[in-house]
Amino acid sequence: MQVHQILRAKPQAQVITVMPGSSVSDAARLLAERRIGAVIVSDDGQRPVGILSERDIVRDVGRRGAICLNDKVETLMTRNIVSCTPDDTTDSVLEKMTAGRFRHMPVLSGGRMVGIISIGDVVAARLSELAMEKDALAGMIMGN
Repeated sequence: MQVHQILRAKPQAQVITVMPGSSVSDAARLLAERRIGAVIVSDDGQRPVGILSERDIVRDVGRRGAICLNDKVETLMTRNIVSCTPDDTTDSVLEKMTAGRFRHMPVLSGGRMVGIISIGDVVAARLSELAMEKDALAGMIMGN
């Protein structure tokens, strides 16, 4: 299965972004309101300059306390973004996520964001794919 197939199945295609100068508390509020685990940091809403996840915020709150919520997003965000393209396979995305120990990945086409996928999206797609393969094999064995 390819990433573009996952994006088509997602109920919300819009990528949620914040400006690098936004406060971490505003970003945390956005994550909570939208019930998402990460937000892309972008100056123009199309080209990512970073990503900020719940994990990034919790890690800094644990290290420095609630004072970090007053910081700008750009101070906590991950700058070296690992991304994928719509044509990448679920297996390659899972490999990247597992190797990098992260759970959210922007999908880029021509340097512009076309979506974001989570490890949950990829695992659900992979499980669906495996169920279809199982059913097809069972049908062949049973002569259906």
